[in-house]
Amino acid sequence: MRQNGHEALLVGGCVRDLLLGREPKDWDIATNALPDRIEALFPKTVAVGKAFGIIAVVDTDGSMVEVATYRADAPYADGRHPGAVAFTDAREDALRRDFTVNALFLDPATGEIRDFVGGRADLDARVIRAIGDPETRFAEDHLRLLRAVRFASVLGFAIEPATFAAVQKLAPHVRRISAERIRDELFRLLTEAPQAGAALQLLRDAGLLKEILPEVEALVGVEQPPEFHPEGDVFTHTKIMLDSLPPKPSLRLALAVLLHDVGKPPTANFATLPDGTRRWRFENHAFVGADMARAILERLRAPNALVDDVCAIVAGHMRIADADKMRPPKLRRLIGAPTFEDELELHRLDCTSSHAILDVYDFLKAKQAEFAAEPVLPPPLVTGRDLIALGHAPGPHFAQILRDAYDRQLEGESDKAALLAAVPPPAPR
Repeated sequence: MRQNGHEALLVGGCVRDLLLGREPKDWDIATNALPDRIEALFPKTVAVGKAFGIIAVVDTDGSMVEVATYRADAPYADGRHPGAVAFTDAREDALRRDFTVNALFLDPATGEIRDFVGGRADLDARVIRAIGDPETRFAEDHLRLLRAVRFASVLGFAIEPATFAAVQKLAPHVRRISAERIRDELFRLLTEAPQAGAALQLLRDAGLLKEILPEVEALVGVEQPPEFHPEGDVFTHTKIMLDSLPPKPSLRLALAVLLHDVGKPPTANFATLPDGTRRWRFENHAFVGADMARAILERLRAPNALVDDVCAIVAGHMRIADADKMRPPKLRRLIGAPTFEDELELHRLDCTSSHAILDVYDFLKAKQAEFAAEPVLPPPLVTGRDLIALGHAPGPHFAQILRDAYDRQLEGESDKAALLAAVPPPAPR
């Protein structure tokens, strides 16, 4: 673009990340060239937002770089898009962006930083500050309410007081955002923030948590038996677990940790135990929580496979505590489950965030190593065809017969003839 007489500058998050010593996830270019000119200069482009001056240039390897014409925005009518745009210069372009640290321009040829909004000073001070009037910025695009929290949490910055006050005031407007946009911000927050528990607290302090995840807000103040949970209420426990997530956790694990105890508030019961003492109990909270987790994730339009996996982990997070008492078939099914690694890590986090007893975790790690030399769940020796050969008519009873045969196989019986001999005779016709 420069060779053809146009100004072209790096802008936005990539400049911010470069100045912080972080690796940019993507590259955005701002230019004084008009969209038609950008399309004419490159052999392959995609008009991802031509009305707003945005053209994606496709590189030879298939990767894309967004190139945007400098613009000023007319008032936003829908809380997401400007009513119209006017192509202008870099200064005007900076003034229409969200936060000062995201409005820096970098000339890659000279290394010059162009800062029209005080972004460099805020970057040095580690502050997230809205450009101009905060309420106006957030009213333009309500997603910026969540983005302020995400940037602060991921970068370890503070939100400037006037900006934070505007977030708190306008927090209910976040419900006007599509579920998909909320989902994407929330999922990035959980997996990119080095302390996801602190991020959750910031969401609550901002008034956003009760708007997007009221089921998690409900964890606040839910007491737990101190002998099992000396750390405090369910919300505190969940925050500690989130803060203890490994770097770059799987989204499945992060969501399972966030939602694993959402079933506690509706099942809380201050019960009298057989010895006469009284304490809080949460009967079947794992199963209730799994149903709630499904409703939450479906509301956020999460992929079906992710929903199923997270709900399986939430539903099973209490059974794993009894793994050292399981018979071999049940234990092998647990360890052979596709979600087992995240189930095991959630169990470890659950323990270290409360009573700190890791006996079952150590037992399962040992069993996992023990089973490593062979398939944890070998192919079944007895199949439906075998049952038909024995005279059984296909039907619902097949599942239980096959499960019983497979249980015996997992117990250690490797002789197919012996397994078939244990199959009950077919019912008379």
